[in-house]
Amino acid sequence: MKRQSYRRKMKRQKWVKYSAFSVVTLICAIGIAMLTLRVYAQIAGAPPLTVPKASVFLDSNGNKIGDYLTAERRYWVELDEISPYLIDATVAVEDKDFYEHNGFDYSRIASALLTDLKTQSMAEGASTLTMQLARNLYLSHDKTWTRKLQEALYAYRLEIFYDKDDILEGYLNTVNYGHGMYGIEAASKYYFGKSASELTLAESSLLAGIPKGPSIYSPINDYEKSMERQQIILKLMEDQQYITADERKRANTEEIVLKNDQWTASNSVAPYFLDTVWQEASEILEKENLNIVEGGWVIKTTLNQAHQKAAEEAIADNMPDSDLQVGFVSMDVETGHVTALVGGRNYEESSFNRVTQAVRQPGSSIKPILYAAALENGFTPLTFLDVGETIFTYDNGRATYKPQNVNGKFAEGEMTLAQALAISDNIYAVKTLEKIGYEKYEDMLKRFNLNYSDANNPSIALGTIETSLYDLTNAYNTIANQGKQTKPTTILEIKNSKGETVYKYKKPKAEQVISKEDAYLLTDMMTGIFDPVYSDYSPATGVSLRPRMTHTYAAKSGTTVSDQWLVGYTPSYTAGVWNGYDQGKTLSVQQDMAASKQVWIDFMETINKDKQNENFEAPEGVEGVLIDIETGKLATDACPKQRMVYLKKEDVPTEKCSSSDFFDDDSWNNFLDLFPFEAFKDFFN
Repeated sequence: MKRQSYRRKMKRQKWVKYSAFSVVTLICAIGIAMLTLRVYAQIAGAPPLTVPKASVFLDSNGNKIGDYLTAERRYWVELDEISPYLIDATVAVEDKDFYEHNGFDYSRIASALLTDLKTQSMAEGASTLTMQLARNLYLSHDKTWTRKLQEALYAYRLEIFYDKDDILEGYLNTVNYGHGMYGIEAASKYYFGKSASELTLAESSLLAGIPKGPSIYSPINDYEKSMERQQIILKLMEDQQYITADERKRANTEEIVLKNDQWTASNSVAPYFLDTVWQEASEILEKENLNIVEGGWVIKTTLNQAHQKAAEEAIADNMPDSDLQVGFVSMDVETGHVTALVGGRNYEESSFNRVTQAVRQPGSSIKPILYAAALENGFTPLTFLDVGETIFTYDNGRATYKPQNVNGKFAEGEMTLAQALAISDNIYAVKTLEKIGYEKYEDMLKRFNLNYSDANNPSIALGTIETSLYDLTNAYNTIANQGKQTKPTTILEIKNSKGETVYKYKKPKAEQVISKEDAYLLTDMMTGIFDPVYSDYSPATGVSLRPRMTHTYAAKSGTTVSDQWLVGYTPSYTAGVWNGYDQGKTLSVQQDMAASKQVWIDFMETINKDKQNENFEAPEGVEGVLIDIETGKLATDACPKQRMVYLKKEDVPTEKCSSSDFFDDDSWNNFLDLFPFEAFKDFFN
């Protein structure tokens, strides 16, 4: 018995020693692990509490017109800029012991672990707010043990280097509230149209319930479920003494008014324009060795909201009920600032920008560039050319080209450059190209930053070289700006997330592309498209718009089988419109052909309403004279078709027209034979 008692005693002593050793070993292991974890945390340093933020767009007056961050919207706000109700509601439902633990709620972890082991899944979460922040900032939402371990490590580092308010602020600015809204400021603006600081208790408790399942508890997706969860949160807030029973009761009876429709409308201002801004901003920041994807930029743009509204309304009022597409852009003549841009009929259906991305044949709208080259090479507005039906040969006589006019008709005899531009005569254009040569035309296209072709095909006089509406409108803007070219821009200023200005627009020195005199002559000739006096075998191309005109405009239209253009300007603004089908389908009805003109005139008349008419001022060396359209001579009372035409002083004609100019020799002699008196005949001869 004594021997057995001794053995039991020795076993107990060994067990005690072993247990003590095990405990000491475990304590040492835990200590070493904690020390190692601490050393790791110190070496790794403080994890950043930053996330990509939405970049904000402002119009030219500093009003917000939109934001940009792919599919997400984030606006970082400090904790004291968030409603206390929202803060309390979040802590109450997500992590009631947040201010007591060190990043880990061990009782919740143990409970969740047991549940997961029983179900052999990872369905039960035990994440604290700190752990959720770690996941939001640095990790995926995959339910794996590896991700859980990484989450714990990040949470530990966050608790070491940041205080509780910093962590809570980070969480509230990164959590997903559904519909692409990340962070409470974005969510508050989206759901209620207000800042997070203005949220009521009822609104706060509703929003606090969304992160558990954004697609399930969004009041937009399922209002009933979101309200049921709101009631649970209000009860938790009362139980945890964040609110009183009376406050809970009042919140339960408060009417919830969602305003997400207003948010959608306010964030749909000029979406094609904003895409253009984003592209330009990317290039600007890259030159400054900055990356636009960092986000948080505040970009002040050139957008004039009155112009944008006028453009959108003109399109809505005049586009036919078909698949016909539209592109529109307007620019400030002096600065090149883009004041409005519409890249299509429906951005949600197609974000393809038909102003900047589409290149199409401009047709006759290219002719002012051709005639700019002609004016530099001996032509004047009164240069006459025979415009009868003509077959042109090229490629050393191996090929022929027979241009047609839009109406299939041809004039008989000659006409001036001014009249040819007004009625868009194609024979005149091709003959002009033949006379000045391809090199002179190509040089002019290059000067205007337009596409050109090395192929010497006479059809390029009629706009067969493709270009974008953006580039063509800028070319007209250069003519309107007295021949001085200013690069178009959509951006006035860019600030970073700290409010520091990293880019400010400076007007570049304008390049004189063509002389002031030639620019004015082109402008004056382009006012002729609205003048019925030029109508011959075909009416002036813009004469149908004349009844609606209350201001002076210079413009040119262009037509191909699949494209319709009109680009024109006042001394202050240039606007370009394109119509066509995305797949190049033929324009088949008159309504298709007329839409661009109606959009253009609607826009111009709207932005100039109640404004004094602006006339184009002739530079020195250019003189306006009354000209007989038929002969190009100085007009007299005997000439039926007269117009004021501007010419360089050295090109002003000295000969006056007379009645005899309207008869050939035989007709005139036959007319005089009707009178018996020789003195009468001598007087007229």
